[in-house]
Amino acid sequence: MQTIYLILYWSTLGVITLSAVEAIVLWAIRGDYDWPAAFAWLADLLVRQYIVYVYLAFGLGGPLIGLAAQYRIASVPLGTAGSLVLLFLGQEFCYYWFHRCSHRIRVLWASHAVHHSTNRFNLSAAYRFGWVGRLIGTNAFFAPLIFLGFPPRAVFITLNLNLLYQFWIHTDWVPKLGPLEWILNTPSHHRVHHSANPEYLDKNYGGVLIVFDRLFGTFAVERDDVPCRYGLVKPLRSNNPLWIVAHEWVALARDLWGARGIGDWRRAVFGPPHGAPVVSGSGYLAADRPERPLVSRL
Repeated sequence: MQTIYLILYWSTLGVITLSAVEAIVLWAIRGDYDWPAAFAWLADLLVRQYIVYVYLAFGLGGPLIGLAAQYRIASVPLGTAGSLVLLFLGQEFCYYWFHRCSHRIRVLWASHAVHHSTNRFNLSAAYRFGWVGRLIGTNAFFAPLIFLGFPPRAVFITLNLNLLYQFWIHTDWVPKLGPLEWILNTPSHHRVHHSANPEYLDKNYGGVLIVFDRLFGTFAVERDDVPCRYGLVKPLRSNNPLWIVAHEWVALARDLWGARGIGDWRRAVFGPPHGAPVVSGSGYLAADRPERPLVSRL
């Protein structure tokens, strides 16, 4: 775990430094930068790195990760290029499904919405993750790799390197990158992912690669005739770090309070965000999609 913490420490310093440089350059060139959002991100980042990661370890995912390690079916040595490639591809596959589920399952979206809540797209948005994902066990999505025999430390180092790669693609000023667009997750692809336009919702979940989006039908190309509008479908205007983290959980709690029966609870917690009761004002609910009743009357 010490290696993971060192990666987190130095990557945090690098992220803060490069985000500050970009902020100054964009402010100088454009004369405009969302400084309050940047400071909200900084507060989120520092709390998460130095409290959640250090003191709360694996959260609810810990027991499953421990079981996967205890009952692993093999032990994969990482001394060959082939095993490293398999680890990378396996991690990308697990990350794709983790990310896709984080958009399609309401309780996971309640945590992931923090990352999408900024209305500007720049480097400071990259590590705006909130504090709850680790607590609710999102890292359990990577337990299958451990069960197959990859060392837990290697799995989570690879995951952190994946997230570090994604830092630079949170930009609105890098153009399309030619043939690389076919294989890699690029700034253009990630602009689509962060857009609230109906044409772009639920697209481009990949981490380093974009190939699984192409394989599973969730790929969309950035179009010149559809400028990206960043943020939630219902924009979050607050820069209060606590509200940024809590707003979707409050909406979920409101829906659970008004639910009648197990079916409503199940849909509110595990259904897709845009299918949740509309009274919550969930930021994910698209205005042009059919509204659903507050609670089921069946």
